[in-house]
Amino acid sequence: MAGGTHRDVLGELGRRIATGMIRPGSVLTLAGIEQDLGASRTVVREAVRVLESIGMVESRRRVGITVRPREHWDAFDPQLIQWNLDGPFRQQQLEALAELRVATEPMAARLAARRATPTQRAELRRLAERLVELGERGEGASEPYLEADVAFHALLLAASGNPLLAVLERPVHAVLEGRTRLGLTPAVPAEGTLEEHMRVALAVAEGDADAAERHSRAHMHTVWEEMSSD
Repeated sequence: MAGGTHRDVLGELGRRIATGMIRPGSVLTLAGIEQDLGASRTVVREAVRVLESIGMVESRRRVGITVRPREHWDAFDPQLIQWNLDGPFRQQQLEALAELRVATEPMAARLAARRATPTQRAELRRLAERLVELGERGEGASEPYLEADVAFHALLLAASGNPLLAVLERPVHAVLEGRTRLGLTPAVPAEGTLEEHMRVALAVAEGDADAAERHSRAHMHTVWEEMSSD
């Protein structure tokens, strides 16, 4: 990786730590990373700073760069999610995010039915119709389907009016994109997936909070079961 860019060095070092090639408790040095990855001191420092912001490493004078235990890492960071999806922790990452979505998206749907603006309600329905159109054509693994799916769930979380739910868009986006990139998204969506998207959108449009939560929960359980079998 001679002359490696910041992105290259960060990606390589992050993956090595996330996959367990470099274990928690390991102590690295700037000089060692420099030599190993063939990168400049400036690039290595920048990469280490990003890893520190994620909680993956801790730098101390006269000690070095220590890899921290996994429980200290920022589990919501999109880069970490992608590194996990690329390695032996893929299944755990998929299941963890599916469990998070089961726990949160139904509440977001309930709140969206109460709080969404007319524009948000109309756009949610349009996105659901787009997903149905693409899914029925067997394009569930396509880039347009991914874009519509990401937009649908991001809008649902935002329309909840709860900023703590809205920030979950980042990890949801990361896992949807990661599954598509890894070829784990089926061309023909699982049975009920398209219908539940539409039912959620219609319930939100009609202001039916109970129905929105119920259909979102059904959809999230389908996603959970699908990820558990990947």
